[in-house]
Amino acid sequence: MADIELDDSIRTDFEDLAAEAGLTVPQYLAQVAQEKKRERALKAGAEAFLRVTKESAAAFDAEFGGPTSVGPSNLGVT
Repeated sequence: MADIELDDSIRTDFEDLAAEAGLTVPQYLAQVAQEKKRERALKAGAEAFLRVTKESAAAFDAEFGGPTSVGPSNLGVT
């Protein structure tokens, strides 16, 4: 990987964050990259889950007439 030039304040921020985590700057940046990959995967998974459950709910409603309201008034209970 090529060396990256950073502004001194940014370099200091990374050094401080890495030191706080007990890591070197390259180790810290590798950890941040892994965390970002996990976040991206979780977001994709959540979006897929919502899409599938939404489609499933719509298919169920189409097949069985949609959600109904169940309560005392339509159960003959007063």
